[in-house]
Amino acid sequence: NVNLSGIIVGLFDNGQAQDLSQVALAGFVNPSGLLKEGNNYYRTTGNSGTPILGVAQTGGRGTVVGGALEGSNVDLTVEFTEMIITQRGFQASSRTIRTADQMIQEILALKQ
Repeated sequence: NVNLSGIIVGLFDNGQAQDLSQVALAGFVNPSGLLKEGNNYYRTTGNSGTPILGVAQTGGRGTVVGGALEGSNVDLTVEFTEMIITQRGFQASSRTIRTADQMIQEILALKQ
């Protein structure tokens, strides 16, 4: 089990619980300066500053929630809007191509 402070608690067959370790969290002076590597990986840069290590619930580091799935940090309304815009652009492009193809077919038919 992991508690809100990031302490990993071992639960044993004999019913005893013992603190085993604690998760260290890093904070940055400028989190926006981290370099996004993809797949939720980030790299420190000179702009982000060096990591300031500490434990949960201290120094503004937040808490650790054991057994919970990470919430998405994507704004779904923005993503859906961009998807709709892209789809409409694709539809308009396909109509343009279809119209150009019909015009070429008409010109070829007139030529014959």
